Amino acid sequence: VACDPRLMKLPDTNFEADDSGKLGALREIIDEAVDGNHRVLVFSQFVEMLNHIRAALDADGVQYEYLDGSTKDRIDRVDRFNEDTSVPVFLISLKAGGTGLNLTGADTVVHFDPWWNPAVEDQATDRAHRTKNVNVYKLIAAGTVEEKILELSAKKRALVSNVLSTEGSPLKGLTKADVENLFSE
Repeated sequence: VACDPRLMKLPDTNFEADDSGKLGALREIIDEAVDGNHRVLVFSQFVEMLNHIRAALDADGVQYEYLDGSTKDRIDRVDRFNEDTSVPVFLISLKAGGTGLNLTGADTVVHFDPWWNPAVEDQATDRAHRTKNVNVYKLIAAGTVEEKILELSAKKRALVSNVLSTEGSPLKGLTKADVENLFSE
């Protein structure tokens, strides 16, 4: 419901696209990006949400590419997005497109919904071109479970940072020669 009330499939309801504040915010971001000649990757973990976004972009007359787990011609879609600047948006399932794609045409990334594992989001963000600045937006609905997911993600990020940090580590100060010496005869 934080993404779009239509995802809830509640009986006797007739929600419209305009009932999703988050979808409205995404449409504004895309509108501004297209006006500024930016290229946008939009990630969501929900294929059904991506289909709602597709419908909104169709209504707005915005061209896009689309990729989810069922997409067979992944490389063709990637190549079209990278080479055809008339296609400013690429909608991508987080699981299907979070790794292994090089989307050099993009300079803007939007995470429509949060994922609890920050590494997955980082990998998805890294699909964008790495030699220019990339603007990243995370759409979070206030007062929802998404805020808790964001908190969990921040805790995981801090844990990984602390484990990988050399500060206070017993190995701090060892040189490459010191380590090589440990393994030599």
